[in-house]
Amino acid sequence: MRSSRSRRFELERLGAVPFGHRGLHGGALVENSCGAIAAAVAQGHGVELDVQLSLDGEAMVFHDYELDRLTSAQGPVAARTAAELQAIPLKGSGEPIPSLSRILASIAGRAPLLVEVKSPGRRVERLCAAVVRALEDYEGPVGAMSFNPEVGAWFARRAPLVLRGLVVTESGKRGLKGRLERRLALWRARADFLAYDIRDLPSDFAGAARRRGLPVYTWTVRSAADRARAAAHADQIIFEAPPG
Repeated sequence: MRSSRSRRFELERLGAVPFGHRGLHGGALVENSCGAIAAAVAQGHGVELDVQLSLDGEAMVFHDYELDRLTSAQGPVAARTAAELQAIPLKGSGEPIPSLSRILASIAGRAPLLVEVKSPGRRVERLCAAVVRALEDYEGPVGAMSFNPEVGAWFARRAPLVLRGLVVTESGKRGLKGRLERRLALWRARADFLAYDIRDLPSDFAGAARRRGLPVYTWTVRSAADRARAAAHADQIIFEAPPG
């Protein structure tokens, strides 16, 4: 990870192009697979992906906490070692579940990367540390983000050079309690950027963050209407329908 560039410059690099949500997936290309991520990079897009912790402490690229939806295996991702997970094929493609290290080697700094850290609760140390180990010699634009503000807090303390993002949805949290929770989460995460639910835009919270200089990325953009809304209220998109 580079240490000599300014944080603002790194944010500009990170948000330079739209991000494919879990890569460019569909048909034989499964979300968060090597193929889907390679397709996004080949088309000049950035990549958004999800990571979870294996039983033996490696960051693995997979969205769900359970294996059932995307593989023929069952049970929690966290109950398998990295070697066991990498031997499980993804449904419809035959590709194995990749490690973050493998994905980083394949991208090789050629595209901006958002790493969503899937770690609920307050025990985030092992997964965050695994992400930092994978990123140790990586030179491309990258940000680590999470719904969990404890992830941002960990990175602020232990790996402050990594850009930090807070993922936000206002679904079910539109009253005073929700507004207070968002403010507390942003303070706790010490976020450099927000990744905001497109369904919530325009948002007073996101708008105030933009005015303070925090870029707002928005997910998941799937339609022309979504793109128009994002153009008015966000700085970059995380998409599944390619931008027009």
